[in-house]
Amino acid sequence: MSGDVERVVRALTSEKRRLVLEWLRDPVAHFPAQVDGDLVRDGVCSDFLADKLGVSAPTASEHLRLLRESSLVEATRIKRWVFYRRNEPEIRRALALLADTLGVAREEQA
Repeated sequence: MSGDVERVVRALTSEKRRLVLEWLRDPVAHFPAQVDGDLVRDGVCSDFLADKLGVSAPTASEHLRLLRESSLVEATRIKRWVFYRRNEPEIRRALALLADTLGVAREEQA
């Protein structure tokens, strides 16, 4: 369990990774339509994420790898591209895990 907490905390320590999670909450509002892959169902192309973050593809890939390892995002490969979307059940699980770790009572989380 502590390994899970560490992965989640590490994923959330970067402002860029937090931005990715924020943007993926409403991908239609933050990204243009894609030729391949539905923004909501399949996720956002990693190239779009790199462009919006203002980083190189390898740097974006590292940010996305850490988000994937923490299970906060899911990846789908379509043709030669990888698309990312939020993993809502795992985000809820991560929130509960952090609350438990910090000793926050369930009523206080709301």
